[in-house]
This record gives sequence, structure tokens and C-alpha cells, in this order.
Amino acid sequence: MSYKIRTRVEHFDRDGKPKRILALDGGGLRGILTVGFLQKVEELLRARHGGDAGFRLCHYFDLIAGTSTGAIIAGALALGWSVEEIRAKYMTLGKAVFEKSFLRQGLFRAKYDAEKLSEELKAVYGARTVLGGSELLTGLMIVAKRLDSGSPWPISNNPRGKYFAGREGGVIGNGDYPLWQVVRASTAAPVYFEPERITIASAPGMKPVQGDFVDGGVSPYNNPALQALMYATLEGYRIGWPLGADELLLVSVGTGAADAGVRTAALAAQHGIRSLVSLMQDSAVLQETVLQWMSSSATARPFDREIGDLRHDLVAGVPLISYLRYNVDLGKEGVQRLDPALNDDAMIASFVEMDAPENMDALHRLGCLAAERDVRDKDFPAGFDLAQA
Repeated sequence: MSYKIRTRVEHFDRDGKPKRILALDGGGLRGILTVGFLQKVEELLRARHGGDAGFRLCHYFDLIAGTSTGAIIAGALALGWSVEEIRAKYMTLGKAVFEKSFLRQGLFRAKYDAEKLSEELKAVYGARTVLGGSELLTGLMIVAKRLDSGSPWPISNNPRGKYFAGREGGVIGNGDYPLWQVVRASTAAPVYFEPERITIASAPGMKPVQGDFVDGGVSPYNNPALQALMYATLEGYRIGWPLGADELLLVSVGTGAADAGVRTAALAAQHGIRSLVSLMQDSAVLQETVLQWMSSSATARPFDREIGDLRHDLVAGVPLISYLRYNVDLGKEGVQRLDPALNDDAMIASFVEMDAPENMDALHRLGCLAAERDVRDKDFPAGFDLAQA
């Protein structure tokens, strides 16, 4: 079966055809788990579309959204990279960027060198590639947080977006932002990296207006799935895809569900960080609950013994989207269900860390094992298959 390869504009078009969104969580180097899932998804969808070696996830998904490490992966996917190419690059990038140094210790200094991360991202995307560039083959949305205003920013290459092009007063359009810089902003996790400063407006005779951006994970959208859905369907964002279980497929991939008990023990003296982590976890569960509440989902899971998996509680009476969520339980029992050979308690406890390159091989293996167990051909409704050329 041959399939029609669409342009970026065609991916965004409100053309009456089913649309597909891929959303990738933040989580530091645990993003290698996400890659394990994506390898299986790409393999499955490639087989569904004739086994063409040139098939890429950017051909299937009309919008790819990412926060933090998910933004790194999303950007590469939108450029047409295969998942195997991303896996290989992710391994080398992670080890290069998260190199610990005694010279960077101290209460008021970021743990890692932001300049090194910037150079690596320029090498991945090209220093001159802008968000509106033709190099991006499908829709892309990256979540960052503007620190000086306190507002989450979904930054996209939607050509009809209100802020895609430049505006009066020297406002620089999102389409002119360097891709590497937008991704760098989304990955600027507090403590780990310094904020990224982006020039928002500049004109002759005026002082440039700049914003300081940090990791989108400190907004409600470390999991960008709900923000991506709002971006694609709310009229203000000027995409306006229709809702409906046969109209919109949302695939959300996590970086591992942290073991709250491990985090509490590890951060017992850092109440501020514990509170932030707890809030992020609560936001993640709330997003999953809301999305499952409004959807038809082949991967629906029970949230607790009171509300179950919400299969009898559709918020609108009918499913508004088709929704898939893939993730890994990083608690000891969850890990050992996937890989009984992993029996080092200290190693399993360390899997929740976001900056441990030594864990990447094991985490990737867990992602692949979970994908083999959880990602099924029947999860993806045939109505969302690509049109034939």
C-alpha cells in the first residue's frame, strides 16, 4: 500500500479528514523510554502502510507535541528522522550534556552547561533552521514557560497561528524563532540548566524585548497531550480540527511514572522540590483522567478503586477523541514485571532520576519491553490510516 505524503500545510488543514496528534512527555534522560515506545509505534505503522523503509512518523502524525526531553524528540521527528536515528543521537547527546563536573557545584549555579546543550541542539537541528522553515515536514508544538510572565507558551509552526508571523511593534513571529532555541527553552529545567533568553520583539530605535524561558515541565503541561488537544481544536489557535472519536486520534507517550515513595526518601530535606514534584505528578494524573474521561481509549487504565477506568463516565455522553496512553511504572514491582533480571534495588530506585546517563541502556530496554507488551496493532483504528497516493 502506498500512501500520500502531505506537506506541512496539508497536515494542518481543516480538510474534513481524520487527524492524528502525538504528544511526548518531559522527564530528562528518561526520554529514552519514550524512544523505546516510538520504535514499536513506527514499526507497527510502517507495516500498516506497506513496509516502506522511508516511512516516518512525521508522515502519519499531523501534529507532534513535546515538552522538555519530549521537545527534543518531537523536533527530530518533525524533521523526518527515523526513531532509530533519534535513539542513536539521544544516547550520545545524553552522555555529552549530562556530564557531571565538580566545577559546577554550588547552591546558586545550574548543574549542567547550557552552552554545551545549545551546541548539541544546533548540531541536531541546524543552527539556521527556524520553526517556520520548510525543513519541518509536519506540525510541531513545543511547550515552554516564560519565567518573567509566569505563562506557559505553546510555540508552534502553524502557519495560520496569530503569532506565527511578525507583527506591529517589531514583534518577532514564532516562525522566525530558531528551532534549537525553542527546544533549548523547553529543556531549561530549573537547577539543571539556566533559563533561555529569547528576543520577542526588536525594531530600529527600540530596546529589544526579551523573555526568559524555562522547562515546560514546570507548567501544567509536562505531559503536553491536553495542551496539544486544545491547540488543535480551540478556535483561537486557528487550527480548528473537529472533535469526534473517528475524527481525532491522540497518542500520548510518557517517560516513566515515578515511584512517589522513592522520591520522598531521596528528597526528604528538600521540601520545595518535593512540593514541585508532587504538583507535577498531580497535574499528570489530572490530565490523564480528563483525557480518558472524554475519549474512547484502547489503553484505558483504572485510576483508583473509586472511579475505576471511567469507561461508564464519558463527559459528553459520547467519546470526543480516540486516545492512547503508553507509559512505564518505574516502581520496583512494575520494573520487575517487565524485566525480572533487574533486581538491584538501588539501581531501580535511581531510575526516577532525570540526569543519570548510566541508566539509559536499562531504561531503553524497559521502554522496548513495555512497548512489546502494550502497543498493539488494534490500538490504532483503521480509520486513521493514511490515504493511498
